[in-house]
Amino acid sequence: MSPAGCSHVNAYKVDNWRQNLRVIYQCFVWSGSAETRRRKVLQNDVRWTPLAKSCICHMCGAHLNRLHSCLSCVFFGCFTKKHIHEHAKNKRHNLAIDLLYGGIYCFVCQDYIYDKEMEQIAKEEQRKAWKLQGVGEKYSTWEPTKRELELLRHNPKRRKITTNCTIGLRGLINLGNTCFMNCIVQALTHTPLLRDFFLSDRHKCEMQSNSCLVCEMSQLFQEFYSGHRWPHIPFRLLHLVWTHARHLAGYEQQDAHEFLIAALDVLHRHCKGDTTRDDNGKKANNPNHCSCIIDQIFTGGLQSDVTCQVCHGVSTTIDPFWDISLDLPGSSTPFWPLSPGGDGSTVNGESHLSGATTLTDCLRRFTRPEHLGSSAKIKCGGCHSYQESTKQLTMKKLPIVACFHLKRFEHSAKLRRKITTYVSFPLELDMTPFIASSKESRMNGQYQQTVEVLNNDNKYSLFAVVNHQGTLESGHYTSFIRQHKDQWFKCDDAIITKASIKDVLDSEGYLLFYHKQFLEYE
Repeated sequence: MSPAGCSHVNAYKVDNWRQNLRVIYQCFVWSGSAETRRRKVLQNDVRWTPLAKSCICHMCGAHLNRLHSCLSCVFFGCFTKKHIHEHAKNKRHNLAIDLLYGGIYCFVCQDYIYDKEMEQIAKEEQRKAWKLQGVGEKYSTWEPTKRELELLRHNPKRRKITTNCTIGLRGLINLGNTCFMNCIVQALTHTPLLRDFFLSDRHKCEMQSNSCLVCEMSQLFQEFYSGHRWPHIPFRLLHLVWTHARHLAGYEQQDAHEFLIAALDVLHRHCKGDTTRDDNGKKANNPNHCSCIIDQIFTGGLQSDVTCQVCHGVSTTIDPFWDISLDLPGSSTPFWPLSPGGDGSTVNGESHLSGATTLTDCLRRFTRPEHLGSSAKIKCGGCHSYQESTKQLTMKKLPIVACFHLKRFEHSAKLRRKITTYVSFPLELDMTPFIASSKESRMNGQYQQTVEVLNNDNKYSLFAVVNHQGTLESGHYTSFIRQHKDQWFKCDDAIITKASIKDVLDSEGYLLFYHKQFLEYE
């Protein structure tokens, strides 16, 4: 296509072309209403087959294969098998629209084209569809205003992000035993998808402006990535946490893990504009299916299988989780050593020298079958009586960010202490052995390495570590965060220093944050 644009568009712009184009966008491209969405469902869905017949290729009957609609007549044809090309050639209808993305294709230019008027219609109808679906203009593309364009012209200097760039690194003032909050803030502000969400101004507040924790987090991200080098004073964040999580109020030392869960809970509750909606545009009532940014990033699905020891019937439940708490050797809970051996072998990049406990060991113990015993009998649906059973936990759905909580603080009626057992954790972690579909590879708690290649979709990279130094009564929290690949920094309240990978992996570890290496589109 020439720089001047497609010359064949003008032949289409006759009579009621604008209205005709709007109808196509409304009914077959953006599909804002429940009725129009049903027309685009897969042809093999038996519930909507009569309706779906209007949105299939008129030559082969396929629903997929990049379906395009002719702009000159009522004809749908698949792009992959070139049925829309044949129609264009035979009828000399030069323009067609992609029903998935809304792009206009010219068969003479043999390319997707841009036309200002058509683009404006596409955007208007897309916004209408978003409004019908209850998401407003939340994800509309950003376009600079005239004022912003003027500022860009008068300020040609641009900030470049290099491997040595320190933008995003900023210390936090300790406001009185608030190191537990500072280390979690450092981990959250360096969570890649959460950073992208807040820096792209995605949050649309529906609360009073002074009480929304999400608004404060948005401001906090702006402060962190402003390029300022002096420490930030997070007094507003502390005040809002005290307001919405009363159990954390006061200047006593708090648990960083408890603060993380409380912060995620408040952020989740304040993301009102991001809840899922049904086909009628109403908010979904199921609390386990939320599309807010917190749940998109941190929520996984934990599957619990309870097996009757008599009839071997299995009862399965799936619960959402934000983190996984792992028992450690040295606690009052018996810890079964699951390492393949103390011969220096390596699994998931972790060393087993001298019998050191690894994160993989902890995960194996977490996902092993557990005999519940005679004192915890359950009523079996198959036997219709109380029977002994075994319980096994596995990961049904892996979150984008996996947070592992090493249970170093033990509280009981007779004992309060900190467990200082060293746990080796890797820079890269493969969660394939611990997902529900892989549980057959572990029989009776004995780990069996699968011969098939482990799935890349389940691989994670370490990006933050929270540590606790000291005792249960008197301690201090610090964190390691990854700024760029293989570039780590230690955050100790207002002081930030460069750290080596060895410093990170040799640390005790209390909270471990891993990010998925590959993300799936839904």
